[in-house]
Amino acid sequence: MRRRTLLGGAAAAAAAASSSLLTGCGASGDGSGVPTLDFLSLAWQKESLAANKALVAQWNKNHPEVHVRYVQGSWDNVHDQLLTSFEGGAAPDIIHDEAIDLTDFGYGGYLADLTDLIPADLRRRIPDSAWATSRFGGGLYGVPFLQEPWVLIADRTLLDRAGIALPTQRRPWSWAEFEDVARELTHHGSGAQRFGTAWAMKSPVNATVNLSMSMGGRILYRREDGTPEVRLGPADSAFPELIRRQVRTDRTASPTALGMGGGDTLPAFFAGRYAMLPLGFSYRQQVQQQAPDGFDWVTLPLPVGTHAPDGGRAQGVSPQTLSVAKSCPHPKEAAAFIAFMTQTAHLVQLARGDWLVPTGDAALRDPSLNTAKDGWSTGVAVAQHLTASPVLGMRGYPEWKDKIATPALQRYYSGGTDLDGLRGQLVRDGNRIFERYRN
Repeated sequence: MRRRTLLGGAAAAAAAASSSLLTGCGASGDGSGVPTLDFLSLAWQKESLAANKALVAQWNKNHPEVHVRYVQGSWDNVHDQLLTSFEGGAAPDIIHDEAIDLTDFGYGGYLADLTDLIPADLRRRIPDSAWATSRFGGGLYGVPFLQEPWVLIADRTLLDRAGIALPTQRRPWSWAEFEDVARELTHHGSGAQRFGTAWAMKSPVNATVNLSMSMGGRILYRREDGTPEVRLGPADSAFPELIRRQVRTDRTASPTALGMGGGDTLPAFFAGRYAMLPLGFSYRQQVQQQAPDGFDWVTLPLPVGTHAPDGGRAQGVSPQTLSVAKSCPHPKEAAAFIAFMTQTAHLVQLARGDWLVPTGDAALRDPSLNTAKDGWSTGVAVAQHLTASPVLGMRGYPEWKDKIATPALQRYYSGGTDLDGLRGQLVRDGNRIFERYRN
């Protein structure tokens, strides 16, 4: 769940300075004899920055025995900066990152195993399905605390004019119904062109793998010995085939949007050229802030597959995480700070600041997150069906994603290759890469 990087103002300045800050990270003292732990935060939105800094200040006020120093990082380059700091012996003690990053750092010996460091109350706050996103190779390398489901953000006016009944969490559309609605909302010919939907697939791999789960696919599997294996059977290819069908055959999805990020699709959405956008939950903030006066939008549950586990509601997710560096000289204190940051009230505070949903069961029941305003209750309901993304814990995944899967999916979605060509690249070439990572 790599976050968007639309940094501005003080956040941008802080992120720009993060490279130099990281080189000086690591537990240290301030001359008082009190240990100081560096907390690398990737918060970037105004509300999220304020929430994180306020919690750090609260911790320092109430815990004089150990001081936490806030260090600003950026999602733009956190992986490379962390790798450099790990190898240089100057890693931050407490690390805000994403579960997908933990594989390389955990197997590389850079992160502490939190199995015996996590307090019992924290372990109970977060369900097993979320813990599974940070557990691999016999260890637990992060505390999952924020997560982002996919939803539909739709132009309510266009749907109402077409007489289309909105789906609900109790009665979501099937993917086939979604395709029918997209056809009904598409307009070609004289006058303004309108597409029923737009798939922002500039970075197509995580979305394709995670949403394939709603149709019973995974694409990435594990052999009996635990090593990765790429497959593209009928269930695995069903979701890529849907996108290809909407773009190339039905012409109900914009071909231009395939090269866009999620935020790039919003101007055309506001102009009435796209009726529905499948997007990550946090994009609601941009919609809320940027929509023209009088624009009526609604957050809807993502369509579901048929004959799929969990009634087709399952989505893969890679949540945001808090980890402890293996080099941290005070791991128990670092784990205590993470437990403090993930208390129920604090999880709600952080989730609202980031426009995401928390992992904690009690936090998900908070009244402020179960309101129809801005679609919060829709995201909370969808979050009940999130499961660990198939990409998590897969050694070799970053190389497969960058060298094989991204170009292969982009060619397939745009019509540059057929399903057999996609299968050959993802499976044949992909498994050659994963083979190199077998122990």
